[in-house]
Amino acid sequence: MTATTFHRHPAAPWVELRESRAAPHCYRLHMHAEYSIGIVDAGAAVFHHAGGPERVEAGSVVLIEPGVWHACNPEDGAPWAYRMLFVQADWLCAQLGVQALRFPARARHDAAAAQTVHRLCQPLDEAGATAFTAALLHCVQRFAEPAQPTQAAPQATAVAVALRCLHAQPEAAPSVQALAQACGMSAPRFIRCFKAATGVTPGVYRLNLRLNGARRLLAQGTALAEAAHAMGFADQAHLQRAFKAHHALTPGCYAQSRPGC
Repeated sequence: MTATTFHRHPAAPWVELRESRAAPHCYRLHMHAEYSIGIVDAGAAVFHHAGGPERVEAGSVVLIEPGVWHACNPEDGAPWAYRMLFVQADWLCAQLGVQALRFPARARHDAAAAQTVHRLCQPLDEAGATAFTAALLHCVQRFAEPAQPTQAAPQATAVAVALRCLHAQPEAAPSVQALAQACGMSAPRFIRCFKAATGVTPGVYRLNLRLNGARRLLAQGTALAEAAHAMGFADQAHLQRAFKAHHALTPGCYAQSRPGC
């Protein structure tokens, strides 16, 4: 039986744990606003990221920074099981006194790393919140390093206006033509530059931002229809289809965080 459960606890509102068991799902290329730390419990999958593809299997650890486009899909559609911890970026960087972090390796296959992440990826109780926080910070310091300032690629500089617009108002619906004009380009050239800078088209990028926003609202208790409207989806059904395609479960199941969805 396939089961996906999200664990949240008021003692640690800056973290969320996803537990997926016997999951045959394939995911579209996507990114998260959070730092993601996970472990494969059973089966095997192909981890697609900028340095990939890379095979991960039981005991492999996966580490992903915010904004990194990725997908992790089981081999031949066979079921696999994994747990993934999502940690709010602003909270984590503030705790460690850095502007950003990067993982030099996005997959690790050693037993010591697996043991560390296995202990972290457990449902939290209030009594253990302090110890969990200390263990999480120690884990991140072990696997990550402060991100060094880098010069923006020419393509990213060229589409910076559009990126700021999309991040400021992902629920808005400026056309590709309008975004292109704001960047002083024709629509075809803008799409090429945008994909070169981000790896995806403007439409895919905006949809991902909207889904991340809807996910945050649903986790806070916002009604499904209200979340769909707030993030610019045509209707509740539109959000349901997109959410399931990207997260392999319905937004209703995510909001309720119940087993068996």
